[in-house]
Amino acid sequence: MPEFLTQGWLFELIIIIGKILLLVVPLLIAVAYLTLAERRVIGFMQLRKGPNVVGPFGMFQPFADALKLMAKETILPAGADKIVFMIAPILTFVLAIVAWAVIPFDAGLVLADINVGILYLFAISSLGVYGVIMAGWASNSKYAFLGALRSAAQMVSYEVSMGLVIITVLLCVGSLNLSAIIEAQRGMWFFIPLFPMFIVFFISTLAETNRAPFDLPEGESELVAGYFVEYSSMSFALFFLGEYANMILMSAMTALLFLGGWLPPFDFAPFTWVPGPIWFILKIVALLFVFLWVRATTPRYRYDQLMRLGWKVFLPFSLIWVVLTAGFLLATDNLPPFMS
Repeated sequence: MPEFLTQGWLFELIIIIGKILLLVVPLLIAVAYLTLAERRVIGFMQLRKGPNVVGPFGMFQPFADALKLMAKETILPAGADKIVFMIAPILTFVLAIVAWAVIPFDAGLVLADINVGILYLFAISSLGVYGVIMAGWASNSKYAFLGALRSAAQMVSYEVSMGLVIITVLLCVGSLNLSAIIEAQRGMWFFIPLFPMFIVFFISTLAETNRAPFDLPEGESELVAGYFVEYSSMSFALFFLGEYANMILMSAMTALLFLGGWLPPFDFAPFTWVPGPIWFILKIVALLFVFLWVRATTPRYRYDQLMRLGWKVFLPFSLIWVVLTAGFLLATDNLPPFMS
C-alpha cells in the first residue's frame, strides 16, 4: 500500500472535498432559487404573479430553466476567439464560487480561516471583471465589446470606494480576519456608527454586480444584453449563475462587515436561542430582497450619471470618512493595537 494512504493523507483529502461540497451544493441551490425569488418578488411588486405553473407555487421553475439551457445548442460565433470565448463564462462562475472559502457562517464554521480573509475577498471580487472583458473581446461583436468596456470602467470605479469603506472597517477592528471583524461587532454592529459607509458599500455592490440601476453593461435598449449577447446554452447559464452567486457573495460581505455576521441583533433570549448560521442567512436574505426591490423600482442610470456618482460623490466622501474615522479613533485613544 502506498505510504501516503497509511498516513491518512487520502482521508484528509476526502474530508476537504466533503467540506467543499457541503458549501458549494447549497450555494448552487440558493442561486437557482434566487432566480425564482427575483421573478416572484418583482412580479408581486408590479402586480403580476410571476412563475407559478411548474410545480407548486412555481418551485420547480429553476430546474425547468436549467434543463432547457442544457438542451440547447452551444453556438460559437464564426469570428470569435473560441478558447477565450469558452473560458470567460467558466472563469466568471468559478470566481463567484471560490470566494466562499473564507466566509465564516459561525465561530469556527469556515472552510479556510485565514488571517487576510478580507483581502482575499476583495481580490477575488476584483478579478470578476476579467471574465466580462474576455467575453466581450472574444465574441468579436461591437455590442459585446462595448458592454465589456462599460463593465470594466464601472467595476474599477466602484472598487475604489469599496476599498476605502473596507479600510474604514479595518480601522475599527485592527485585523484582516473575517471572524475577528464579526467579533468586534459584538457590542454594536458597525452599520450604526458607520451608517454612511454602509450605504456607500451597498450601493457599490449594486454597481459591482452590474445590477439595476447600474446594469449599464447589459443595457437592452442599446447593447442588446451587452457582453454575453453572443452566448447561448450552458455558457450563457454560467454567466447567469455567476451574476446571482456574486449577488449572494456581496450580500454576505455586507452582512459580515456591517451587520454582525452570525451575531444576533440582541444578546439575550430568545435571540440567542437561534443558531448563528441562521442569523447570517437571514441577513443575507434581507439584503438580497433589497437587491430585488431596487431592480423593481429604480430606473437605469445614464452612463455619465454612473461615473459621476462613483468618482465625484462616493470617492471623495469615503476618503473624507476614512480620515474622520482615523482622527476620531486617535483622539479617543481607541485605535487598534497594531495601528496605534
